[in-house]
Amino acid sequence: MKSENRKSFSYIIFGILVGVILILLIMKYTDLLSNTSIVKDKNTIVENNSIKEAVEKVKDSVVMIQGYKGDELSSTGTGFVYKTDLKYAYVMTNQHVIESVDKIVLVMSNDEEVEAALLGSDQYLDLAIIRIEKDNVVGVAEIGDSSSVSVGDTVFTIGSPMGYEYRGTVTSGILSGKDRMVSVSIGNNSSTEDYVMKVLQTDAAINPGNSGGPLLNVNGEVIGINSMKLVKEEIEGMGFAIPIEYAISHLDALEKNESISWPVLGISMLNISDKSSLYRNGIEIPDNVKSGVIVMGITENTGASKSDLKSGDIIIELNGEKVENIAYLRYELYKYTPGETIEVTYLRDNKEHKTKVTLSNNTN
Repeated sequence: MKSENRKSFSYIIFGILVGVILILLIMKYTDLLSNTSIVKDKNTIVENNSIKEAVEKVKDSVVMIQGYKGDELSSTGTGFVYKTDLKYAYVMTNQHVIESVDKIVLVMSNDEEVEAALLGSDQYLDLAIIRIEKDNVVGVAEIGDSSSVSVGDTVFTIGSPMGYEYRGTVTSGILSGKDRMVSVSIGNNSSTEDYVMKVLQTDAAINPGNSGGPLLNVNGEVIGINSMKLVKEEIEGMGFAIPIEYAISHLDALEKNESISWPVLGISMLNISDKSSLYRNGIEIPDNVKSGVIVMGITENTGASKSDLKSGDIIIELNGEKVENIAYLRYELYKYTPGETIEVTYLRDNKEHKTKVTLSNNTN
């Protein structure tokens, strides 16, 4: 009897050892322990975490954009087809890509060149919508949701860095950050920080020519629009993209070539950090005031003209949100629409005051 028990115990131990060996072999030759799988023979390796399927899904919707002044090429960038109707296809890109050009030519993924028509654009959004005949379209991008992507997730771009020769270039990385506040200049030749945008950050390479191209998730869905205007020369490994939801919220007006109704306070402004302008205008700032916007003048028949604001006041908050400078003032202001009333906190004689201002329309 004891002999039979010993045999049964030996069989159990043997069975356990065989099971462990089989599990280890399975793990070794599958992606449970590795990012690659060996198939067919030892010389053939297939990568499991490749984004090639996502690239194939979206690449035909991405176009190179060429802007001409007269007969000379003036600018290049990237765009993507985001929708079609019965007759036309619609392409999204950055406003600064097509700014001040006379003619827009798209280079499709099949190398066909198509002249496009500009429908609408806005410098504060840095977005432009252009249109081509539907028959010229090779692919249409699928729109995703940037809020569903987490920091650390894989993202990639497709674009035309450095022009025609490198069109269709794919770069990948991770989503490095969300809700980044980045100051931007309005107009290609502006050196001032005119506006602040809340954007996505990525370490995927974004170079000149990538502007207006899609930032994509691993499913090949567009989650943002890349913008080189948000990148400084001294910065490496930090690219930025406009969240796709922000762009979509303004598409109706852009497609109809309607002016975006940005609200205005009705004042002329100056940053308190602009020491030379302050000196020229004889304005002195209290030593304890480190941020804010100086009211230089009041425009007639605007909300500001009907409020308590006066020239020389220093605006420090809009509806309780701190105003560091003109760029941040515009960011806070553009959360609202013309006709809404907001509370403005300001300093006068180094004392804090509050007043209500009904916002005017910038198109008036």
